[in-house]
Amino acid sequence: MNKDSKDEKCCQSSYEKLGCCHVEGVAQIDKKGQIVLPKSLRDEMGLKEKDKLIVIGMRDKGEIVSISLIKANTMDNMIKIMLKPVMKEILEE
Repeated sequence: MNKDSKDEKCCQSSYEKLGCCHVEGVAQIDKKGQIVLPKSLRDEMGLKEKDKLIVIGMRDKGEIVSISLIKANTMDNMIKIMLKPVMKEILEE
C-alpha cells in the first residue's frame, strides 16, 4: 500500500485527526511470548526502548479477537477529547 492511499479518508472517525485503519505490518510472537513490532512501524510511531503501549482488546463471544495499541503518553489528550462533550453537556444542565 502506498503512502498516499494511507492518507485518504475511508471511514468515519469521531476524532477528525484520526484516519482510517490500515494494515501497517505484521507482528510476530517470539519464543518468550513477546510481540515483536516491525522496525518500520516502531520508527514511524517514534517508539523507543521503555516506551509504554496501552493494549485495548475487542471481544467476540467472550474471546479477545483483536487488539489495538496506543502510545500511553498520548492517552491524556485522547481522554480530554472524549470527555469534553460529556463534561460540556453535564455543565450545561
